[in-house]
Amino acid sequence: MTELTNLGIADIRDGVAAGTFSAREVASAFNAAVEKGRPLNAWLVETPDHALAAADEADKARASGDLKPLSGVPLGIKDLFSTKGVETTAASGILKGFVPQYESTITSKLFGAGAGMLGKLNMDQFAMGSSNETSAFGNVISPWKRNDGGNAALAPGGSSGGSSAAVSARMAPGVTGTDTGGSIRQPAAFTGISGIKPTYGRCSRWGVVAFASSLDQAGPMAKDVRDCAIMLEAMAGFDPKDATSLNLPVPAWEKGLSGDLKGKRVGIPREYRVDNMPAEIEALWEQGIAWAKDAGAEIVEVSLPHTKYALPTYYIIAPAEASSNLARYDGVRYGLRDLPDGANLQEMYAATRAEGFGAEVKRRIMIGTYVLSAGFYDAYFTKAQKVRSLIVRDFEQAFAKCDVLLTPTAPSAAFGLGEKSADPIAMYLNDVFTVPSSLAGLPAMSVPGGLDGQGLPLGLQIIGRPLDEQGVLNAGLAIEERAGFTARPGTWW
Repeated sequence: MTELTNLGIADIRDGVAAGTFSAREVASAFNAAVEKGRPLNAWLVETPDHALAAADEADKARASGDLKPLSGVPLGIKDLFSTKGVETTAASGILKGFVPQYESTITSKLFGAGAGMLGKLNMDQFAMGSSNETSAFGNVISPWKRNDGGNAALAPGGSSGGSSAAVSARMAPGVTGTDTGGSIRQPAAFTGISGIKPTYGRCSRWGVVAFASSLDQAGPMAKDVRDCAIMLEAMAGFDPKDATSLNLPVPAWEKGLSGDLKGKRVGIPREYRVDNMPAEIEALWEQGIAWAKDAGAEIVEVSLPHTKYALPTYYIIAPAEASSNLARYDGVRYGLRDLPDGANLQEMYAATRAEGFGAEVKRRIMIGTYVLSAGFYDAYFTKAQKVRSLIVRDFEQAFAKCDVLLTPTAPSAAFGLGEKSADPIAMYLNDVFTVPSSLAGLPAMSVPGGLDGQGLPLGLQIIGRPLDEQGVLNAGLAIEERAGFTARPGTWW
């Protein structure tokens, strides 16, 4: 049974179809892995019966020759996705006990494609964080450890830290994540897995708890590039319930996979060579450039001159949108209600939000409210939107010279829990390489490239033109094939 948990999505799909093993055997193996991995705190809700029921349907479908694209594949679902009849909290105390009576479009698509659900995954509260330390239900612990013999627990990245830990620890072959400023890519890099943020609008946001509506985008995280392509095909597509959903056909990304980059130009943005970047990150980037050349690509240097303004722009726009989205949590309609004796409506609002929201969520709501206030709207929010347009233009000009961009995913390997939680600015800097493409709504992917001197994973990021997920996946596959990354965390937990 244990060996089944080493299989990825494609392996499970093909093995179930061939009768090599049953879908129920797969679901049982991963359910056991979820139990074994509880010390990592990656799961907020476990749903073994859901996984087994979907597996039984898959085994019946195989007998009748009516298998679906994800028949037999059990998945983990980030707790930002509403799941009918299953608690959905966005890892926040203000939504503790909230059980939706509806299914998000993404989970509906995945379950309709035959997948089962192993459970709901822990995350930074309302997707606000880079280390999974802002969860109201305790931080996720990375399955990785430094090779110096120490016992320091490491961050799995964020906000999709439960998702990254689950795949890396082989508790799930694939999971859903969301990416607002890097929350799929950075945790993927920290834990040695693959993850892709598609073009904004490729995947429906309906039924996904909102953080920053112009930035949030769902995407898959999995063992490798092919598995991400398979999941993304099942997740993507037009949704009339989402006004930002793109009414476009879903390409056959898995069928189009190729690690041959002949005739392609890979751009290297000079502005991503930031001050004090660790030598190991620089060395991995140079190695990635060499791998791209080996795959047949031409390497060109490009400029993204407004990159240095991306982080401050993001940390104006995202909190502004968050302050608007989170206004709905007032203790009246659903979730937590704190009603002190004799309190009026305003006092109930204040008490509920004070108790239900964590420190980081409160910080971002306050920032957002400030930049949207009458005296500062033009000085901050309007100006940030103008800079965002300049960042979009930078990418447009760069893609006139190249097909994809290659950069590091994060400025470091995983850091220890608690190392940066007292310094919000240091934490925000984790997103320095991922935020620009989020502001521009571009597809971007992280693939593992190697290990640092402490034996921790490092990722390389590929950024593509709008709607060119195929180009991003292909470049990711080229890197994956040449990196030959097979390192896995131990089972110390």
